[in-house]
Amino acid sequence: MRVEKNSVVSFHYCVRDAGDAAAEPFDDSRKRGEPLLALLGHGQLVPGVENALTGREAGERFEVDVAPADAYGERLEGLLQRVPKKYFQNAQKLKPGMTTVLQTKDGGQRMVTVHKIGMSSIDVDHNHPLAGKTLHFDIEIASVRAATPEEIAHGHAHPEGGHPH
Repeated sequence: MRVEKNSVVSFHYCVRDAGDAAAEPFDDSRKRGEPLLALLGHGQLVPGVENALTGREAGERFEVDVAPADAYGERLEGLLQRVPKKYFQNAQKLKPGMTTVLQTKDGGQRMVTVHKIGMSSIDVDHNHPLAGKTLHFDIEIASVRAATPEEIAHGHAHPEGGHPH
């Protein structure tokens, strides 16, 4: 079966900065041991990876460079914000350049990069940490299958045996 919209694809990937072949990977699914499971056509993957997977089959291995517009977007100026430390878990352990999760006022979470640390507040950058970067993906497709009606209704892939909601 070929990867297409409403198919569930399981794949390993390694992603790094396309402009620096010697750079450490940003992420590598093989280090976690389990491939990523995704439902295509439902916004689970960056568009460049989803487009690169489409039409391929289990067992294929390939590499693709994904421009910022098809990944995490361009870096935007003016996204620095000063936030009271109380909105961070383990604020005392944070250092400039680290990424962390910001607890938002509405109960949500947002990934931010620490820019500067003050006595009672932390300046954070709301750009995604990979914004503005062309990313190089090394991908190996482990399996492809048709999504179940339940997965399509939920908008995400379920692991083998399903999961409770």
